[in-house]
Parts: sequence; structure tokens; C-alpha cells
Amino acid sequence: MGGDHAPTEIVAGALLAVKELDANVLLVGRDDVVEPLLPSGNLPTGVEFLAAKEEIEMGEDPIAAVRNKKDSSIVQAMNAVKDGRASAVVSAGNTGAVTTAAVLRLGRFKGVPSPAIAVPIPVAGSHSQILVDAGAVLDPAPERLVQYALMACEYVRARWGVDKPRVGLLSVGSEKGKGDELRRNTYPLLEKALPSFVGNVEGSDFMKSDRVDVIISDGFTGNIALKSLEGALRSLAKMVFSVIDINEETRAAGEVLLPHFLQAASLYDPDVTGGALLLGIKGVTVISHGSSSARAIVSSIAVAAECAQRNVVDHMKEAVTDAS
Repeated sequence: MGGDHAPTEIVAGALLAVKELDANVLLVGRDDVVEPLLPSGNLPTGVEFLAAKEEIEMGEDPIAAVRNKKDSSIVQAMNAVKDGRASAVVSAGNTGAVTTAAVLRLGRFKGVPSPAIAVPIPVAGSHSQILVDAGAVLDPAPERLVQYALMACEYVRARWGVDKPRVGLLSVGSEKGKGDELRRNTYPLLEKALPSFVGNVEGSDFMKSDRVDVIISDGFTGNIALKSLEGALRSLAKMVFSVIDINEETRAAGEVLLPHFLQAASLYDPDVTGGALLLGIKGVTVISHGSSSARAIVSSIAVAAECAQRNVVDHMKEAVTDAS
């Protein structure tokens, strides 16, 4: 029920995922609006439905909504994983509510105070980088950033088979000692905990395969960096289209170049990048962006299924347990 285009695009994406990914999907939501979106009102093979009478709106207070709306689609989806009916949760709804419901219903890893959001950053010719944290914890302690780094490494190992993921600390300079108090205190902890720690990285290291696989940050800085990247890519695309439309000559050239531009740009399309994984939760929880289309839901379901099949949660749990 969550997302700017819910439930139409969510249901459409789920049905596509069943066909394209050979996945089994449990749709959770209000039967009066979900069932009419199904083919002839029937459940196709591979699709189940769980009725939830309530929904959490995007602007609601997350904690209050999760506690008061126990029959909401988000809470019932978490219950389905907790009870073993499902292997993972995918939601494009209220991020705070999804995070809160995951903590309250699925639980956190022992010693991990709160989860972090791991967002894939596309890289041309390589697997994605992982940015942690993208907004869950705005003012974390240095020790918590180390936990996030350990879990993110296990995520990258399990998902892309990278034996020793390179970890960087997002700062204002690459030299050791650069940055605010959080960075200066976190740097030696990461250096001690991770042999593959490469030191400080900067905003210019995003979307490059030659330096870092995991970028660690507090949620405040990480979210700003993520939104800045998204805004820059949109501005670049707008500029390209405006140049192509200057005159007849540029439009003629655009007929040749535009298909190649679009093919290259598809790499950075959030609809195909996949959702963000919550780290530190005892169950696979994937958050898709609020404006998710059906294609974005397919990508997020693919991430969720892959993480469940490869026991990503168990690997992350072991990593932080062994380090404690």
C-alpha cells in the first residue's frame, strides 16, 4: 500500500517478478483495492494475498503509526516474515515506518542499537558501490559506523562475490586526520577492524570502481550525498536533452545519439538499481524508493530474493558478533 503509485504499480511489479524472476510473492494490503488489480480478480500461480485493513501514510509519524496500526500492510508484512510465511519484505512506503516495524517485529542484532540503510550506487562496468548509512541514523557513534562497515562488507561478499570489499570513510579530504570529530574518531577504529579499509574517500569517489566498494557515513551526510548524486544526474540528463533540442542540426544528431545516451543512462536509473537493504535487522528488509514503478518493484524483489537465498542476514549477524 506504500509509495506514490501504490497499489497499482506495486501489484504490477509483483506480477512481473513472478514471471521474470520465478519468485513467489505474498501481496499484503487492502483487499478492496488490491484484488481488482489482479487478473480477473484471481490469484495467479506464485502469488498469495494477505489482507490488511489499514495502511500507513507517507507523512505519518513512524513510531506512532506502527504502534497504533497493527493491521497495516507494513506491520502485517513484517509479521509474515517473523512467522515464516515469507522470506523477505519489500516496501516502497514510509521509510521510517518500515524501519520501525522491522525493529519492533523482526528485531535487531544483539549489540547493534539501530539499523542502517545500505543504498546501491551504480558503477559503470562493475558491481554497485554500497553507501551506508543513507539516512537512518543521523548522529551515530564511531563504534556504530564500524558495525555498519562490517555488515556492508558481508552484504557485498554475499551478493557480488567480492572477497575483500574495499571500505572508505566519507570525509572532506582523503588524508588521515581530515574531517570532523566523528571521522577522526572513526578512522582508527575502521583501520583496526578492517584490513581492506582504504582510508578517507570524498564525494568524487562515488560511481568509480577503482577505489572503494563500501562508503561509510553518518546518515545525515550520507543522505545529502545520495540526494546530491540524484539531483546531479537529473540535471545532466536535462542538459543533454536541452542541447539536443537547440535547432534542426542538433535534433538530427540527436536521432543518432539519443538511443546511445538512453542506453548509457539506463545504468543510473533507480528503477533498475534495486532497493536499499536494512542492515542490522533479523530478516531481509528492502526499501524501494517512494516513486517506484512496477520495474523498480521487480528490481527490489530481485534484491530481496537474492539476499534471502544467500543468507545475507546470517553473514551480517556473524560479522558483528565476531567483532564484539
